[in-house]
Amino acid sequence: QHYGRELTLANIPQDDPAVYEMICHADTIGVFQIESRAQQSMLPRLKPLCFYDLVIEVAIVRPGPIQGDMVHPYLRRRNKEEPEEYPSKELEEILKRTLGVPLFQEQAMKIAIVAADFTPAEADELRRSMATFKAKGLVTKFQEKLIRGMTQKGYTLEYAQRVFKQLEGFGSYGFPESHAASFALLVYVSSWLKCHYPDVFASALLNSMPMGFYQPAQIISDAVKHGVEVRPVDINYSNWDNQLEKNSSLPQEVVRGKIPLRLGFRQVRGLREEDSKLLIVNRNKRYASINELRDISLPEGTLEKLADADAFRSIGLDRREALWEVSTKDRPVALFSGQPAADAKGENVSLPIMTPSEHVVYDYASTALSLKG
Repeated sequence: QHYGRELTLANIPQDDPAVYEMICHADTIGVFQIESRAQQSMLPRLKPLCFYDLVIEVAIVRPGPIQGDMVHPYLRRRNKEEPEEYPSKELEEILKRTLGVPLFQEQAMKIAIVAADFTPAEADELRRSMATFKAKGLVTKFQEKLIRGMTQKGYTLEYAQRVFKQLEGFGSYGFPESHAASFALLVYVSSWLKCHYPDVFASALLNSMPMGFYQPAQIISDAVKHGVEVRPVDINYSNWDNQLEKNSSLPQEVVRGKIPLRLGFRQVRGLREEDSKLLIVNRNKRYASINELRDISLPEGTLEKLADADAFRSIGLDRREALWEVSTKDRPVALFSGQPAADAKGENVSLPIMTPSEHVVYDYASTALSLKG
């Protein structure tokens, strides 16, 4: 709509260094799957530089690999602090991509087949029972078979026990590699959008709330940090959804990812979508007074919510003045219909000016975020 690009999961440019740099800095608020505190603390340590690194990132920050003591050995090997070790050529083929640490269910099955002579059917039973190790007491059955099979094939007892401990650690949390790869694609696409179009990304996130780990206020402050101008809810400019407001005076190249974001009526607590549609449909050019909104039969409760949200700035009223006018409910009728109503300015009513901090508190109460401080 604003940049003339038709993007899909398939055609977003791959292997973009700027995207991976952003991910390595854990600049991932709002990004699918890697926005949690645990993921954000892992990203600068693992430093994903290619797509398969994201596959590992998705799989490694989970209870299974953590309980099975796979995380630190993987990080040490990745950072060249300890050597990769493979007790046999067959295991090297299975574990090479994950630096000798089994991270995926498929690897657990292959190890059982290659190193302990499990049949494919037994290996599949092992995979399925990983989810129920604790519950059904299958631990001993598989433990004996796996360790006996591995020691008979020349692996040390210590190595066999460590492999079993890692497999047991999977519990119900071991990831299939294909599953992690599907997640990683969504991680990359989300990161690419955030990196290159932070305005579009923030707007879409806000329109999808509630979701993820973060509140609207955090998504907004993150967008501002990335250079996006965010504009307040306003009766003359907002639609229901949050949207971008193109400034035609700027060339498209200059504003890429930086089109101002106008907050929508959906951000106003308690405001009904049908009332906002009534306001939008009747907004021929622009509203100039609160009574024009009464003329289109906008409910008084809706006017109060809009005043609470400080949405009358474009007609020269701040929150307190707007609340005053909404509460007076003076409307010229009959002979005087169409005349301007008495208002705070016309009546010379002197309302105490709200301090910035009061405005911020009211902003949070009415829209769960504030652009004022």
